[in-house]
Amino acid sequence: MSNYVTAIGLDVHARSIKAFALNPMTGECERASFGYDPAAVAEWALGFESPRCVYESGVTGFHLCRALRALGADCVVGAVSKMQRPAADRGRKNDRRDAEFLARLLATRNVVEVWVPDGRTEAARDLSRALADARDDLRRAKQRMSKFLPRHGHAFDETTPTGRRRGNWTRAYWMIPLM
Repeated sequence: MSNYVTAIGLDVHARSIKAFALNPMTGECERASFGYDPAAVAEWALGFESPRCVYESGVTGFHLCRALRALGADCVVGAVSKMQRPAADRGRKNDRRDAEFLARLLATRNVVEVWVPDGRTEAARDLSRALADARDDLRRAKQRMSKFLPRHGHAFDETTPTGRRRGNWTRAYWMIPLM
């Protein structure tokens, strides 16, 4: 774990970033809002003494972390499942408070860091997930079709020359004349 003085919490969304910087030694706090612009966030963060940024893992992925690191700002991604939120905070959730919460967790060194994959590894993971999603979609579509056709009087009952029933989802199955 690197040494840092200023803890910066980032609440990241697809189009906006709310930031909260906390220096636990002096108690100084500062807030900022950005569009999704890693360069602006890095410029702001590097204005503090030994900054380190953190944001929650989620749908925004690891692009921001890699971009901030490339711009010279130390950044980690925190495991959202390991963050202990007080019950009272659940009713008062907003972006500003989330950024402050993350900064305070980082300042007290209570952030469980997530491994940040490089761009190629993340692309391979995304491709693998897309393939699995496509397979699931195909399976669901076949299930719907296998229930839809009999409701409308269409049944596949073709046999091979030896008298065995041909399987569904073969070339012969797709050639069923629908009248």
